[in-house]
Amino acid sequence: MGSKWRKAKIALGLNLCVYVPGSHDDASPSVMDAAARFSDASSISPTVDRDLDSTTPKTPTTPTPSSSGLRLPKSGSRSSKRICAICLGTMKPGHGHALFTAECSHTFHFHCISSSVKYGNQICPVCRAKWKEIPIQGPSSDINVRARINPVDWPQDDGWMTVLRRLPPPRTNSNRQMASLFHASEPSIFSDDEPLDPQTELGHLADKATLPMDGETSQAKTVEIKTYPEFSAISRSASHENFNVLIHLKAPFASSKRNSGSNHSASSVMHQTSRAPVDLVTVLDVSGSMAGTKLALLKRAMGFVIQNLGPSDRLSVIAFSSTARRLFPLRQMSDSGRQQALQAVNALISSGGTNIAEGLRKGVKVIEDRKEKNPVCSIILLSDGQDTYTVSGIGAANQRPDYQSLLPFSIRGGMGCKIPVHAFGFGMDHDAASMHSISESSGGTFSFIEAEGAIQDAFAQCIGGLLSVVVQELHVGIECLRPDILIGSIKAGSYTRHLSDDSRMGYIEGGDLYADEVRDFLVCVNVPAGDADMTSLIKVCCAYKDPISKEKVNSEGREVKIQRPENITECSVSIEVDRQRNRLQAAEAMAEARVSAERGDLGSAVATLESCRRALSESAAARSGDPLCVTLDAELKEMQERMASRRVYEASGRAYVLSGLSSHSWQRATARGDSTDSTSLVRAYQTPSMVDMLAMSQTFSPRVVPQRPPIRPSRSFPAHPQPR
Repeated sequence: MGSKWRKAKIALGLNLCVYVPGSHDDASPSVMDAAARFSDASSISPTVDRDLDSTTPKTPTTPTPSSSGLRLPKSGSRSSKRICAICLGTMKPGHGHALFTAECSHTFHFHCISSSVKYGNQICPVCRAKWKEIPIQGPSSDINVRARINPVDWPQDDGWMTVLRRLPPPRTNSNRQMASLFHASEPSIFSDDEPLDPQTELGHLADKATLPMDGETSQAKTVEIKTYPEFSAISRSASHENFNVLIHLKAPFASSKRNSGSNHSASSVMHQTSRAPVDLVTVLDVSGSMAGTKLALLKRAMGFVIQNLGPSDRLSVIAFSSTARRLFPLRQMSDSGRQQALQAVNALISSGGTNIAEGLRKGVKVIEDRKEKNPVCSIILLSDGQDTYTVSGIGAANQRPDYQSLLPFSIRGGMGCKIPVHAFGFGMDHDAASMHSISESSGGTFSFIEAEGAIQDAFAQCIGGLLSVVVQELHVGIECLRPDILIGSIKAGSYTRHLSDDSRMGYIEGGDLYADEVRDFLVCVNVPAGDADMTSLIKVCCAYKDPISKEKVNSEGREVKIQRPENITECSVSIEVDRQRNRLQAAEAMAEARVSAERGDLGSAVATLESCRRALSESAAARSGDPLCVTLDAELKEMQERMASRRVYEASGRAYVLSGLSSHSWQRATARGDSTDSTSLVRAYQTPSMVDMLAMSQTFSPRVVPQRPPIRPSRSFPAHPQPR
């Protein structure tokens, strides 16, 4: 192959590069081997020192795993086929697709590679070799750009003929290959989102969603309300000033369950008819620090996301480094949409600094400018570094950037419901405080991905929830049933709550609920002395919007009553109330410990956590062996260990605590620490849809067992991954 190449160029005496077909026996092993891998997973990538725009080529110190997760499922073996490393499609001469072989001997579909290089990318997606010649598209009449050469002994097949233009001498700044991509012109308004498919109108989905599946009952699909008073009975002569009532809500079940072992397309269609479609924007960090293993694993994780979105879901991908670029508009994940998404993700390369602000702005713009809207909408933000660019809203010289100001009023719920930004801090060097601030102000969650191999599971858990939204704009109303009963406080974490001026009414804005998801809120009221056998305290009701039918649904209200006997010999506290009181107490201890740690007083932080552990161990729920108390204790102990020293806290403690706070405040599962499958409290908030999606992730591709890295930040990766 190489000999023919050189002879052809010498004989022609032209600055042109022509592909010469070879037999299957002549195929270069490097071509066959590289075609089965991602571009970044089989290469020596240039790495960039964090927070710098200049690159320094380095040989990675770790091997990169196979990235087969981005392939679309196909039947049969591919071992004897040539595969385009960009679209992952088969390459055969005479099948209507022109082929291009670069000077490094790697082959691609001409239309795939020309799309990749039209913004100035001059690097092979497989081996990262810098090309001197690139494929171009233009009028065939332009003799200075294109030429047609057909030696008599070569096949007369247009599919084999690819003519190139010689590139100008290399530029001094190696980052410009990506800079030209990121600075290419974009529309001023992102109103080019793909229209929603009229054949999958929400009314059509609603009709199917109301039909029970096999094995289902005709149980009403409404939010279930349960209430638990702290004590079931209080003597008539006694009064309480801080009497707790637990409001327990559970979302409707999913009307169908995905079978992870079934055919992907069939299961996607089935699942699509039982849930609300999603508009998802992923904002991905591709700065130089993501080079090598990190970028390969990110591509694989995005492949999993793409393959599990349904044909009515829409996806847009934003990539950011020193600046940000929308790779493609919101597109439905039909077969062609998935193919385009996979191509865009697979073509990502790492370079430059970290401009989280610009990436977030562009992601929000995609959401705000879209012409049509799916019922569910969310942003996924992932970064492994500190923002190295100026952020609007910075005050004093050493003040932390005000990332909350980056979220428009509409995204934060000012124009209606919030659009959550689910933030993922990747590795040991990300800005956990800023990522947590972004998620908290938008109603999203913050996850800490400590081990590189856990990124796919973290994404899987997140989309497992997003693809199962059954309740939107949840409104919980609380009304006192006697004029001498007042509401003292409502404990609802980060959810908005409000008390009327006379403290006799209150409400909680609960946002969205995933299928089978629960919410627990504690209401504190006063209980006056009475003269009757029963005292009615409060009435709880809720209303919400069905995301499929868009209709308002009102759940039947529940009255909270307690018995009032003359005398009580013994009355035990409600374990359900005590359990939630312990959870809130633990969350408050975490927040207090974090404040102490941030001002450098780690001793006080550890003491706060230890004191909370002792208090929990003496509670009624803990004495009864409540599992939640066991996991709370394990979580507090883990945080104590991560506050052992300043170095430990900076490396992982801060991110672990913030991820825990995010999980507790929203009562929603987050990835934190080593894995989403850890023994921490995340399991308490996982929904069945999340568990199912995690199971699919763990069988999607060869896995790496996430192990806690040493306290000192390390870029190492296990040389021989072990099966989970």
